[in-house]
Amino acid sequence: MTSTTDYSRLTGEYTLDTAHSRIGFVARHAMVTKVRGAFNEFNGTARLDGENPARSTVEVQIKVDSIDTRNADRDAHLRSNDFLAMEEHPEITFRSTEITWTGEDSFDVTGDLTIKGNTRQVTVPFSFEGQATDPFGNVRVGFEGSTTINRKDFGVTWNAALETGGVLVSDKIVLEFEISAVKQG
Repeated sequence: MTSTTDYSRLTGEYTLDTAHSRIGFVARHAMVTKVRGAFNEFNGTARLDGENPARSTVEVQIKVDSIDTRNADRDAHLRSNDFLAMEEHPEITFRSTEITWTGEDSFDVTGDLTIKGNTRQVTVPFSFEGQATDPFGNVRVGFEGSTTINRKDFGVTWNAALETGGVLVSDKIVLEFEISAVKQG
């Protein structure tokens, strides 16, 4: 698919602006509510090819110890061997393997997601939110996307049964990305 929008102006090397980006997640808790969290420390780069998105690449590294669900006890449990095994696996990584246009302002980014030493291919649908030059002369681009993974596919299997049936923590986790990236050079 080709786009009528001129993306050639986006071509270049980019660095994620972590102060203006969010990498988050949502899980069901006790089958009745959602718990939201985010990772506060991450970095990433992208090489965008606006004429041929298939030649674009994305890499992201996330620090597991930066997990934040606004509850210190829960965060400590998520860092433990029950969940993310932070001591043995301090980072979650993503490396793109394919990027394809899916619509006027939408792209699928497919790549290798590694959590707790387990790597699986995932596809994240992204929308292009725009380009702007900030007051400091930086060229910025914005993208938003989300996808659902099964945490068990990544060896994150801890759970507790509920008396009423069901489990304490959902297997399905929604990953959320709100990305601002700054063009380099």
